[in-house]
Amino acid sequence: MMGFLAKLVRRRSVEQLQSEAGSSKDFRRTMGVWQLTAIGVGAIVGVGVFVLAPNEAALNAGPAIILSFIVAGIGSACAALAYAEFAGMIPVTGSAYTYGYAVLGELPAWIIGWDLLVEYALIVGVVAAGTSNYLQSLITQLTGWHLPVALSGAYDPAHPDSGRVVNIIAVVVALGMAVIQTMRTEIGARFNTVVVAAKVIGVVVVVGVGAFYINTANWHPFIPSLVHDATASGGTRYGMDGVLAAASIVFFAVFGYDTLTTAAEESKNPQRDLPLAVISSLAVAIGMYLAISLVLTGMVPYNGCINPAEPAGQCTQMILASDAPVSAVFAARHLNWISGIIDIAAVCGIASVVFAFMLGAARIWFALARDGLLPKWFARSHPKYGTPYRPTLLLGVFTAAAAGFLPIRELAELVNIGTLSAFIVICASVLILRVKQPQLERRFRTPALWLLAPLGIVFSLFLIIGWPWVTDGKFHMIGGLDMVTVWRFIIWMALGLVIYFAYGIRHSTLEAS
Repeated sequence: MMGFLAKLVRRRSVEQLQSEAGSSKDFRRTMGVWQLTAIGVGAIVGVGVFVLAPNEAALNAGPAIILSFIVAGIGSACAALAYAEFAGMIPVTGSAYTYGYAVLGELPAWIIGWDLLVEYALIVGVVAAGTSNYLQSLITQLTGWHLPVALSGAYDPAHPDSGRVVNIIAVVVALGMAVIQTMRTEIGARFNTVVVAAKVIGVVVVVGVGAFYINTANWHPFIPSLVHDATASGGTRYGMDGVLAAASIVFFAVFGYDTLTTAAEESKNPQRDLPLAVISSLAVAIGMYLAISLVLTGMVPYNGCINPAEPAGQCTQMILASDAPVSAVFAARHLNWISGIIDIAAVCGIASVVFAFMLGAARIWFALARDGLLPKWFARSHPKYGTPYRPTLLLGVFTAAAAGFLPIRELAELVNIGTLSAFIVICASVLILRVKQPQLERRFRTPALWLLAPLGIVFSLFLIIGWPWVTDGKFHMIGGLDMVTVWRFIIWMALGLVIYFAYGIRHSTLEAS
């Protein structure tokens, strides 16, 4: 019995991982700090900057949405600093899975690896599906041509008469990104860098132009009074309740830097470049979110209506709560000429998210197989291109099918709990390793670790279960994830345990050592 339990916590030492990283021939080291930072920025800044930020301003926080981003950013930064310390110390592909293997042992590492594998894959599917709307809008603007209804979206049982069958653009995006990533790493990295640059330029143009149309009166009151269900848009909250509720939601727009750590073995100088790229990508992304939130809430009232005949606060549809809120804001200020730039930036933003998370998922899959926890067949890099082509192509097929044929809005919620679970593991692991092995060389050391790591754990827990808050003398929880999402997560993790005990525990590379 003791021998069985010992297998569950057997570890791959940090020294062993460092040695393997130096001698690994599985990947080609071609990425510099700029390419790595672009992967991080590409993963963090996507639909959130064009949809999530303005939507949450309208429905929850008003102009104080920037406080929501600051709260979410603090929690995300705590985890980012922990990731940076690990990335500089253990420059091995696998990210949180590999870090957990070194500190917590095999079973905890498998759990977090299995968790991240499905989270990253679901993000790719969800975001590939989201690309379709922006691309269709851009194609219509440029050519006037509309996709046939049957090819414009997945069949949804809730709307059986819609005529939709498959989201063909989502299928093409997922498969196309998989093909790009099977080619030489530097080709994919350069493509992603160009796409991210286009996205950043688009956001800068939006912010730069919009800044000239700000009316500071729209920022008053900065934190609107507490209201519940004030409009037909539903769910309007405001007050500090709204700020914290929005923080729980926009948090999921400020992670993604962890994807770049999965490319550790493709970095030219991982121990220097990975920590720098993690911190830089989060800083750039937070700056973009704060800037666009200030501009959009300054250009129109947070509760302004698309129909100018309707009084503010009594809308059938708010400007900032629409499906394409950035375009709606500029249309409300009669700046329709910029809509093309917005659509191009949005498409680039979404494409870079697909790239980053597919890259992360393939490398985690590769790492699990290389360690024997999944069949070794998956741990074969391309003989010519040096990429993990088998996991990448299978992910392309899986995510194309999911994005093309499934209404996956509810599945997307699983992303939240999985990522937060990974953050808790990372923050706890960096603390444990500081105590157990303080002598290890650390190219980057998290400052104020004993404050920031526990703070990251607390923030992540609150984002899962909700924020404790008192309103009108009554204690309640704000935000958090619903129990349906929690149960889906539990079922997925139970499936992972079945696979581990049926296969992984017997085929682990540590079993034969």
